[in-house]
Parts: sequence; C-alpha cells; structure tokens
Amino acid sequence: MPSSSTITKKVLGCSRKVGSATRNLRFASPVTHVSRPLDHAREPHEAYLKQFARLGASSLFLGMNPGPWGMSQTGVPFGEVRAVVSFLGLKGRVVSPKDAHPNRPIEGFSCAKSEVSGRRFWGLMQDKFGTADAFAASHFVWNWCPMAFMEESGRNRTPDKLPADDRGALTAPCDSCLRELVEILDVPHVIGVGKVAESAARRALPDAVRVTSILHPSPASPAANRDWSGKVTQQLIEQGVWSA
Repeated sequence: MPSSSTITKKVLGCSRKVGSATRNLRFASPVTHVSRPLDHAREPHEAYLKQFARLGASSLFLGMNPGPWGMSQTGVPFGEVRAVVSFLGLKGRVVSPKDAHPNRPIEGFSCAKSEVSGRRFWGLMQDKFGTADAFAASHFVWNWCPMAFMEESGRNRTPDKLPADDRGALTAPCDSCLRELVEILDVPHVIGVGKVAESAARRALPDAVRVTSILHPSPASPAANRDWSGKVTQQLIEQGVWSA
C-alpha cells in the first residue's frame, strides 16, 4: 500500500497538472472573466489536499466548478469561508488577481459573503460526521472543473453553458485529472453533486467505478430550497452510502 506521503505527492501533482493545462485557455463571449483558484488560492487549496485526500475513502463527491463566494475565495470545493475555517480548520494566503471581476472580488478569507451551496454542503457533513477528520475517513470532495466563469454583469456561467468549443477544450484536462485522482485514491464510487457533475463522471471514468448523484445544493434549485439536507440524506441512504 502506498504511503500517505506518496499519495499526497501524487494528488498535488494531479491538481497542479490540471491547473497548468487549463491556465492559458481563453473563453468566448458571454464570458468576460475567469477565476482560477488553483492559482490565486493555491496555498489553502494544497492545504486541503494534504489534510483530506487519503486512501480508504469509499466515495468521492464531485462538484461541477468553483462558486464565486466559495472555492474562488478559499481554494476548497464548496468552500464557504466559515465552513472552511470552522469545520475543515483551514486557512492560507490568497492573492487577489488583477483581472478579477469588480463585482466578484477575490478577498480570500476576508470575504464576508456566504456561499449558500457550500454552507449547505459542509453543514450537512458537519451534522452527519461531527468532525472533518471523521468525514475524510470515508469521503473526499473534488470539483470537475477548476475555474469559475463570469459574464460582464458578474453573472455566473456554468461550464455546461459555455460554447461548444470552450467546453471541448476543458473536457480533456478535467476528465483526465478526475480519472487520475480516482485511481490515486482508489475510490470505488463517485457521487455527482448535481446532474452536470454526474454526466462528467460517467463520461470520464471507467465502468468499474460506480457513479450516482445527489441533488445540488444551489439556491437556484427550488427543490434544494426545501429541506436539501433531508433529501440528500435520504438519497445517500438509498444509495447505500450512509446508514439510516
């Protein structure tokens, strides 16, 4: 069995590789700004990987891409600032990029805005497991795409809504990283947080890896605004991930 230091080194290499492969991609209108937290929030991102990417996880929760008030600020998937600090116990230096959208400033751990998706996601995990260490004994969290996309107004544009050529340019490096990460961690089950992430996992991963999904916690989803945690808990029980 590989040592924990070997696993950490491989996971960090995987993250750095997808960051490098996507760093110089350019995106067509209506995208005007791109957030790259694997660059500007590299320190807390790598602290997250070192602390929580482990062998032995039975499932990996796969998000779609960073949110403007979550991973874009902290470098952590679904990384609402308060959850990252109080539950995951992480902090780190975040550099505000010069080309950040003026309506979506990168303020790192000083960001006062709360990302609802991240608050819901990590809030459920804290309620279920009590500690981040207990959560990480059986689960890991990753985002398929490492970048956030914004229109001129500051409106978020998800990867599935990008022009076809732009989606195509993202697919190879993001799929490759996901496959490599699942292989490194030897995870048998990937759970898409939402249907877009589930579709990416089904495309990218070999048939031997089980792929399912849960309801995305975004407040843009009416279903998520009515007891998201209860619905997702039931989904995970039905999938055999959690016990009743």
